[in-house]
Amino acid sequence: MLIPRQQELSSISLLSEVSRTVNNEEDIGKVLRLVLFILSEHMNMLRGMVTILNRDTNEIVINESFGLTESESQRGRYQIGEGIIGKVVKGGKPAIVPRINEEPLFLDRTGSRSREKKEELCFICVPIKAGAEVIGTLSADRRLSVPSEAGSAKRSKADEARKDTLQYYVDLLSIIASMISQSVRLKQLAAEEKSTTPKVPTGPAAPVKNPLDEEEFNDTERPANIIGNAKPILSLFRMIDKISRTSATALVLGESGVGKELVANAIHFKSLRAGKPFIKFNCAALPENIVESELFGHERGAFTGAIAQRRGRFELADGGTIFLDEVGELSLAVQAKLLRIIQEKEFERLGGTKTVKTDVRIIAATNRNLEELISEGAFREDLYYRLNIFPITVPSLRERKTDIMLLADYFVEKFNTLNHKGIRRISTTAIDMLMRYHWPGNVRELQNCIERAVILSEDNVIHGYHLPPSLQTAESSGTPYTGSLQQKLEAIEREMIIEALKRTKGNMSRAAAQLGLSDRIMGLRMKKFSVDYRKFRT
Repeated sequence: MLIPRQQELSSISLLSEVSRTVNNEEDIGKVLRLVLFILSEHMNMLRGMVTILNRDTNEIVINESFGLTESESQRGRYQIGEGIIGKVVKGGKPAIVPRINEEPLFLDRTGSRSREKKEELCFICVPIKAGAEVIGTLSADRRLSVPSEAGSAKRSKADEARKDTLQYYVDLLSIIASMISQSVRLKQLAAEEKSTTPKVPTGPAAPVKNPLDEEEFNDTERPANIIGNAKPILSLFRMIDKISRTSATALVLGESGVGKELVANAIHFKSLRAGKPFIKFNCAALPENIVESELFGHERGAFTGAIAQRRGRFELADGGTIFLDEVGELSLAVQAKLLRIIQEKEFERLGGTKTVKTDVRIIAATNRNLEELISEGAFREDLYYRLNIFPITVPSLRERKTDIMLLADYFVEKFNTLNHKGIRRISTTAIDMLMRYHWPGNVRELQNCIERAVILSEDNVIHGYHLPPSLQTAESSGTPYTGSLQQKLEAIEREMIIEALKRTKGNMSRAAAQLGLSDRIMGLRMKKFSVDYRKFRT
């Protein structure tokens, strides 16, 4: 058996490799196959299986395996409660079989162990859950040597060591089962959908499948509260649609201002928990001593000023969803309590001894690098792996520039209503400035820019000079200006003439009147700046 320090290093290496696989690989079947392969290397696993429950047929089948032939995998079918796997699905608890030859419930339905020394084989099976629902199992065969001709004392000591080793692997497999639960859920949904979908005709008359069909976007996947048509945002919509069908813990990642709270809202209100509470909490908004009371509640007299019992956010969110923004700011003490809630679904109020049960889906968000915080000792690694079951990265505004004007138009309408204004359009120069800017503050910064411009505008048009100085600075937009003051003034004059012609639909006389110019001066200016009024006629 590994000594504790070796166990810890081995566990960290294994979990890191599994986490990278789950996060970086898009093909769900490949994710499960790679995870089983990684387990075989780190655990000396002889065989491994991921089984999935089909809720329509109540049959548990092997979906992916390691160390089994295809025919052996096909034979691995169980009913709920049948054999060790069926028992784990039914009860939702891990099962350890120290010696498979001594366990009558061990069916070996695959027949893969017929040539093995069964007294040396142990079998570990853990449930894969989506929330409280068991959706499948993760299991492994491992060979543990048994001392021959051992006396009772030696045998007892060996059994104790064997028991400790098996418990270590149960804990490890349970964490990995949580990490792959979302992939298994998607596999389950696909299998159930396939079993209820009518057979597609084959032969000459069969419709030809378009290989691009899988990339086509279905509008039912679009959340009502997020705007965008760029490819990165459409990918985000697909992720939200998939995870919302489950109760899996989600970790929303992205820069400040990208809309992580909107993503959490979308996940909750597209889920089966939509009719239950959605509680939001910013982990960085309050001092550490208040955060614990806010999250978990407190009993009367727990601290000075606690004059009555108070329910925390987790109690208020029972049956629904809690959104923990800036989760990387939590203290290690609060992180330990959060880990317990994820694992055990229970906690105690501050100053209390009564255990409170809660059924809450957790969606966490952060703009910090949690892996760096782990290396600094500021964030618990076991909590990270519990939260990182289904990471969702929200793209920055720089990655979805084609959505900038769509968002800008939305914010114009919003602030028109709020401020009783009548902005009808955004000038060409302002559009250029919006499109060239690098948006370090993302959508939140864009919203603030448009709100300011709507308030400042006096002619129902947003001009470049209505935007904040950060956008007007040439260097910030990537277009450094090196000309003279006269050249800059002429550029502004040309812009004002073009805007006037746009407003008047190419009517030179009306445009000149709006600018306070005579028709003659207007003609000279247009000739000077090579502006053709006919281009603005509609």
